[in-house]
Amino acid sequence: MKEFIRIASGQGFWGDLPMAPVNQVKQGPIDYLVMDYLAEVTMSIMQKQKMKNPDWGYARDFVGVIDQILPEISTQGVKVISNAGGVNPLACKDEILKIAKEKGYTNLKVAVVDGDNILDDIDQLIDEGHQLKNMDTGEPIKTVKEQLLSANVYFGCRAIVEALSKDADIIITGRVTDTGLTLAPMIHEFGWDYNDFDKMSVGTIAGHILECGAQASGGNFTDWEKVEDFTNIGFPIVEAYPNGEFFVTKHEGTGGLVSAQTVKEQLLYEIGDPKDYITPDVVADFTSISVEDIEKNRVRVHGITGAADTEFYKVSASYNDGFKLSATLVYSWPDALKKAIKGAEILEGRAKNLNLQIDEFNKEYIGYNGTTEKLVTNEELDGEHDEIQMRISISGPNKKDIDRFGMEVAPLILTGPSGVTGFAGGRPKASEVVAYWPALLSKKAVKPRVTVFEIN
Repeated sequence: MKEFIRIASGQGFWGDLPMAPVNQVKQGPIDYLVMDYLAEVTMSIMQKQKMKNPDWGYARDFVGVIDQILPEISTQGVKVISNAGGVNPLACKDEILKIAKEKGYTNLKVAVVDGDNILDDIDQLIDEGHQLKNMDTGEPIKTVKEQLLSANVYFGCRAIVEALSKDADIIITGRVTDTGLTLAPMIHEFGWDYNDFDKMSVGTIAGHILECGAQASGGNFTDWEKVEDFTNIGFPIVEAYPNGEFFVTKHEGTGGLVSAQTVKEQLLYEIGDPKDYITPDVVADFTSISVEDIEKNRVRVHGITGAADTEFYKVSASYNDGFKLSATLVYSWPDALKKAIKGAEILEGRAKNLNLQIDEFNKEYIGYNGTTEKLVTNEELDGEHDEIQMRISISGPNKKDIDRFGMEVAPLILTGPSGVTGFAGGRPKASEVVAYWPALLSKKAVKPRVTVFEIN
């Protein structure tokens, strides 16, 4: 057993700093690089991409990262764990093996964890009695079955642990929990028992600290003025020990800040009930956590407890919930606000004349109340504004109607109040509204699959 392991965060979301994971590998010693690419909406985006091209559907940026760190994976034993596979982890695996073969890294083992994508199994699951009720509304998923864009089970860490036991160098998953990426190497290295719920909570909370990248090392920090060198911000690293304590730090010489406060702010991110942070692996108690500064950019986290996991997986599904459109016009002084309000009234009136089916018609006046919804007073109408941006956002079930409304925006320049000085982006067009459908599914209904591939 190793005395400790260093697990480095390389990506907080799809689109995070491209060089962050490369720097984590090359700027200091680490054992594991974990990279989180998936948000709820990301799965639907990837599913659309795969529908256009069967070779897409994963985070293609990830392939470029691996290309740059193949020497360290091969010679230093750095292992990479990422959910970059999205809805097509096998295609992602193919690209990784192709690059490795071209560069002569023929001993590379790549594991794929899949089985989470249940989009094609919805009918069968419904027939078996799984209603996949919306956790917010209680409606069964059959009510939106025809509009579904994606449906993925949140697996936990166990399949990743299995992949590590098979000596995989790179593990590509579909939808697993962000925390499972970090918990898995701790179980693998330290031999922790899955029924030791305190230890399972340790790895889960460490994963929660790492999952948002630099948000734990000074990024998006309330006291941002205390952070040194945002330009070269270092991403966080967890130094974990077999006894269940760990330290949060970053590579020496990098920017950013790791302190008790930066770690606490990340701990509070998206947790719901702090005593019951539910994952497929454990129910962690965030009220048990002790966090203390040890030295500059080194924070100790310990005392963590937890309880047994539930019998369910969470399912993250998305569906098409109609269409939307946004458009803007800029009105100049004098009476800029009055003109903008009148312009919005004209557009709304013309939409009614055309009998367009519009469910929501939202009006904002940027430069006056773009971040509030307060009513306009006569005194404010008479005030002086150099310019006001009128922003109209609409939604409805019919794409044709939403597109037809978009044809009314530009004509307002010559058929409404004077003083339009800005019209950007051309004629606005309808885009899909992607809605979220959270549900629960019995763990007995689906199982993850682990497959290890080598270069032929």
